Amino acid sequence: MRMARSSSVFMYNVPKQQYPPTFKLFFFFLPIGLALTSFFLVFIYIYTTSTVLLTNPQSSPFLQPATNYSLLDLIIPVPTGDEETIPFSIDNTAEDLFFDLPTTPSYSKQTQWSLPLGDLFGFTGDNMNNTEIYHDTDTFLEDYKEMNKSFKIFVYPHKPDDPFANVLLPVDFDPQGHYASELYFKKALFNSHFITKDPNEADLFYMPFSIADMRHDPRIGPEGLQDFIKSYIFNISSKYPFWNRTGGADHFYVACHSISRIAMDKAVEAKENAIQLVCSSTYFVTSYFPHKDVSLPQIWPKEGDPKSLVSSKRNQLAFFAGQVNSPVRAVLLKHWVNDTEIFAHFGRLESDDGEEQLRSKFCLHVKGFEVNTARVTDALHYGCVPVILANHYDLPFTDILNWRSFSVVVHYVDIPVLKKILQGISFEELSWLQNNVLKVRKHFKWNVPAVDYDAFYMAMYELWLRKSSVRVRLSASREFI
Repeated sequence: MRMARSSSVFMYNVPKQQYPPTFKLFFFFLPIGLALTSFFLVFIYIYTTSTVLLTNPQSSPFLQPATNYSLLDLIIPVPTGDEETIPFSIDNTAEDLFFDLPTTPSYSKQTQWSLPLGDLFGFTGDNMNNTEIYHDTDTFLEDYKEMNKSFKIFVYPHKPDDPFANVLLPVDFDPQGHYASELYFKKALFNSHFITKDPNEADLFYMPFSIADMRHDPRIGPEGLQDFIKSYIFNISSKYPFWNRTGGADHFYVACHSISRIAMDKAVEAKENAIQLVCSSTYFVTSYFPHKDVSLPQIWPKEGDPKSLVSSKRNQLAFFAGQVNSPVRAVLLKHWVNDTEIFAHFGRLESDDGEEQLRSKFCLHVKGFEVNTARVTDALHYGCVPVILANHYDLPFTDILNWRSFSVVVHYVDIPVLKKILQGISFEELSWLQNNVLKVRKHFKWNVPAVDYDAFYMAMYELWLRKSSVRVRLSASREFI
């Protein structure tokens, strides 16, 4: 009680103490001084970190305009012939703006491709041996056998006379075009041993609608995709018990067109839970989850193998051909359009670009409107080492394949030194890369019927990795499902 009273007396008397004027002025100016100091420090930081760009915009390799091109011409090229056009939007190019610009003149930092051979391929230290095309060959082969033996898929049934049979059933012809992977998968699955008619045996459930076909159906079209899928999920969840027991977490669908990114916007549960097998697999956007979803290779169907695949004399360093429909390609154009060793052609080649890929050591996959194009599989088809210039691209079958063993992945900011990176790869390193390209080619091909270890079986293995290990009993009289 006495201690409490002493404390209160002390607090009462503190304001009555007399302090020198200088002491009072110190506490008056202290917060003002701190505020002014902080302001000047922030100003100095902003000035010193942005002075290069503010005083000399041409000093940045990414802000310097390309000769004889306007920005409008570079980003929104005039469509030619039968080439499909995609509306320009900031969503398509937003991630390109996230360049990690160098802040000091010491730009030529050492990359993984300028390292000695032992470091590049993991011959030294505790690194993985990067000459192996699989992350773990023994595990993959063992699991692949188990997947082939036990993995079961239930496909929601639809009759041939269904009004939307054209988007729900497989096509009766060989798929063509940019989005053929979507149709090849469905056709292969319907003719595979993975299908079960008993949902109680199923590990996963397939929703067989084709977004590529829905886009061209006048009854649906791009504007009706979301309503169609919302109604479809409502119907299967009302008729069958399987969706509701997991919220769709053991369901999957396949889409190769980037419009699939918004297709599930009116079916939020599906968007968050269902497994997506998609070609446009970028983890820059929030609708794609690498641990849940699967990246499919995009292809442009080709018949047979090139005759001169192995004997081809590759006397050209690198090759690229395509429209300038992204800031990344605009930067590539600015630096390499007139180079004698990197053949960068913007637009369509009058001749078959396969000949150029056959005589090139490296073939460039450069992000356009999306991170994905068929150029990766084209490069592999022609035995050319793919160079990936597509930040945030979740590469196909990356859970299985060691991409460092057969490709070169380059960040956007390294475009100005691209030639130096490629020329820094030794003959022995290039030989390893080329040999591994020939080994992985089979994994990026779709076949009718499907062939062991082709793109269909690799996609099935990715699904098998994502199947739930927990089985739910629907009723006491049923098996665990």
